Amino acid sequence: MTSVGDAAVELAAQLVAVDSVNPGLVADAAGESQIAGLLAARLSQRGFAVEVVPALKDEGRPSLVGTYRGTSGGRSLVLNGHLDTVGVEGMDDPFGARIEGMLETGCLYGRGACDMKAGIAAMVVAAEEVAAQGIAGDIILALVSDEENASVGTEAVLAHLAGRLPDACLIGEPTWLDFATTHRGYAVVEVGFEGRASHSAQPELGVNAVAHLGRFLVGVEAQGMALAAGPGHPVAGNGSLMATVAAGGVSPFLIPATASAVVERRTVPGERAADCFEEVGSILGEMLRSDPSVQTSVSVSLSREAWEFDPKNAAGAALSEALGGALVANGRPKPRQVAFPYWMESALWEEAGVPTVVCGPAGDGLHAAQEWVDLAQVHAFANSLVSAIRSFCGSK
Repeated sequence: MTSVGDAAVELAAQLVAVDSVNPGLVADAAGESQIAGLLAARLSQRGFAVEVVPALKDEGRPSLVGTYRGTSGGRSLVLNGHLDTVGVEGMDDPFGARIEGMLETGCLYGRGACDMKAGIAAMVVAAEEVAAQGIAGDIILALVSDEENASVGTEAVLAHLAGRLPDACLIGEPTWLDFATTHRGYAVVEVGFEGRASHSAQPELGVNAVAHLGRFLVGVEAQGMALAAGPGHPVAGNGSLMATVAAGGVSPFLIPATASAVVERRTVPGERAADCFEEVGSILGEMLRSDPSVQTSVSVSLSREAWEFDPKNAAGAALSEALGGALVANGRPKPRQVAFPYWMESALWEEAGVPTVVCGPAGDGLHAAQEWVDLAQVHAFANSLVSAIRSFCGSK
């Protein structure tokens, strides 16, 4: 009989073998339809009521909600993970799903192995095992599209679950089986400069948009340094501000009439992503007071808030305690409390009113040319989830 851990590894390999690169990141990429179909068929066969939830703005980007109703009287838990991956540039065999070593102690290689198909596989197999044993509360699998880009999948799933949100959420992102206590938020700000073109032999007749862009970039760097030197969050550290894209001009011998930049603001708990608009505006305002010859535009194209685990929330604390105890019982060290620099969808679940815990198996190579997951962690996570779900949701 296949163990829960072995079953999780086998499913993880199946999922890695499916191309689910996010088309919002790579033009004409496969997207989530095939992997969603595979998991929908599997969960339906195992007694879960499966709903396919299209993205609010793109029906070609499906997410899954698979629900197993308990006998009543227990708490409800959503197990959340994302089906999409980043691109595969530089990878030799991104969907080969190669396993090196034993199923219990080896490594699984391929795009998405670590981020986060192994976590999804462990959650699916653990939920199936608990459902087969019987459970008082409800288990919900929310397997979503587009986390790596704009999170349209989770936004659609939260809208779909409005009025029947679960008591708590566990996100199986790769944390090396530690608990995420915070993660940063971000805002992407697009800035445009409009000057006036002229022949470069007569620069006085034009307004050089690239020169204004250069002064702006210096201001962004100075503001970023000030943020780094200021008081920070006790766990998450300091926020940051940086320019990541800059462009301007079309040819030599022509004073450039236009230029642009993309600025990223990374926030920590206690900061609001929306405040970046004013921060960038203040840099531009100082520039324009000394030289108002250029026209500027500022827009925030995407923003997400930072997140912090709330140990005072009873449901979140109970879930954290149950999973931590189960991991220790399965031979793992007591989970550490770790701050993560990158954004996760825990912020969206928490904002919707669902206390959220983030913990999952990992390895190395997230978004890199060689990605792998530690199969010992996959085993430990899957086995621990069985105990944690039963403890949190209540036995039959």
